[in-house]
Amino acid sequence: MDDRAPTTAPPSSRPPHLRAGLVALVALGGAVGTAARAVLAQALPAVDGISWTILAINVVGAFCLGLLLESLALRGPDVGRRRTVRVVIGTGVLGGFTTYSTLADDTAHLLDVGRWGAGSGYALLSVVLGLAAVVAGLALATALRRRAASGPEATR
Repeated sequence: MDDRAPTTAPPSSRPPHLRAGLVALVALGGAVGTAARAVLAQALPAVDGISWTILAINVVGAFCLGLLLESLALRGPDVGRRRTVRVVIGTGVLGGFTTYSTLADDTAHLLDVGRWGAGSGYALLSVVLGLAAVVAGLALATALRRRAASGPEATR
């Protein structure tokens, strides 16, 4: 019998960010989310230096992330299929879809050209609406879970 400890941990015991399969899925999801954002941003360009499309993308993404994470958390621990869904959809697709770096760049541009009201208003509106959207997503997931738990099957 060999008493030596293995030199590397088995793949299942490695942290998610060190698992090649999960990293590849995040990259694939990120590519899908980024492509969707790029198509929308090109189809609906900025108006007078303000990208309402990017603002809407970030708010929708925040809502979806809140909904996804709360739905998964209500179903159990972050393992197995739930972890894979969280990583692929949450980190990958929604991480690629949303773009707070573009928000920062657009805000900086507006401030650089002296549009202080538009720049600060755009940034503030984006953050406040994003926060409200994630809270709304959390609330919807909780309400849907309660409704499912109190449905006809729950009384049997």
